[in-house]
Amino acid sequence: MRFLFKTSYEQDIRLAKHGGHVFWYSLLCLALVAAPRVAPEYWLAQLTFVLIYAIVGLGLMLLAGFTGLFSLGHAAFLGVGAYTQAVLTGMGWPFALSLACAAGLSAAVGVVVGLPALRVKGIYLGMATLSFGFIVEEVFARWESVTGGNSGKHLVPPQIAGYSFETTESFYFLCLVIAVVSTLAILNLLRSPTGRAFVAIRDSEISAQSMGIHLARYKTLSFSISAALAGVGGALYAHKLQFISPDQFNILQSIDLLLMIVIGGLGSVHGAFLGAIFLISMPQLISLGKDWLPDSIGQSPGLQAVVYGVVLIAFVLFEPMGLYGRWLKVRTWLQMFPFYRKGLFKRQKSFQKSDRLK
Repeated sequence: MRFLFKTSYEQDIRLAKHGGHVFWYSLLCLALVAAPRVAPEYWLAQLTFVLIYAIVGLGLMLLAGFTGLFSLGHAAFLGVGAYTQAVLTGMGWPFALSLACAAGLSAAVGVVVGLPALRVKGIYLGMATLSFGFIVEEVFARWESVTGGNSGKHLVPPQIAGYSFETTESFYFLCLVIAVVSTLAILNLLRSPTGRAFVAIRDSEISAQSMGIHLARYKTLSFSISAALAGVGGALYAHKLQFISPDQFNILQSIDLLLMIVIGGLGSVHGAFLGAIFLISMPQLISLGKDWLPDSIGQSPGLQAVVYGVVLIAFVLFEPMGLYGRWLKVRTWLQMFPFYRKGLFKRQKSFQKSDRLK
């Protein structure tokens, strides 16, 4: 029994649970490395945006999916990282140093937001972070001597050791490396005592506190780490567009980020990437679908918002675990075929419905 318990524990904290994970993730890495050789430049640029949003999504997933703290002003952290990167690179700072400062300043702002938010939760926490987002957006617009105001600010391609990442392919590999490092960091954090404390706070603050978990410390830490990753994503976002302005970091951007992790699947690292794919590909699919719709509907300016709302409502009602939850069910069906039972996930759905009523 002791040997079995030890084996189960070691398997629980292992990054790759079995050889199948090693094979498929290795195959995915090879596909991502080979993507610039087979994908057109446009789709490679879209894949770069997926990686950037996935980095931001990892931080927001840590905050909302694993700690249970929802933020409606997360675009503010994205903007802090973007403007910090723009200002420091404009002063001639190296890319790596300015990126670290962008992450550090965003984390510091996250602490400033996290401390007052410790006394509120639920919808009141959402209102507090929403107010913070409005304040930061106004600061970006009014502090013209630093941010350039509504005129925006231009950036140059990043450089490391004299090498310029000015081509789409080179910048894609830079984002890929940072995304892989960020993912491994989050995975290792979640299997550490700190990550388990985050999950305990999400499940029950009273139970977590009774086990000796310092709520204020871990909530603030979750805010700071989430903001730091948003700052890194904001810096890469600014370099990719090579131009930033305050209207790029408004409430709509924050809602898009929250929509990304909800549809991707709350409480899963995979959900950050699946949600980023959804966020980038959905506008393309809507543009393709406009040709098949009547002009009165296809040319409507609010079509994208309506589609997003319908998709979100459908996921909340029929698939609360998001795209990752749907993939788990498909994988289970493939593993158990032909012995799959239709009511296998009925208990899971009933639990989620009762949990929503609390």
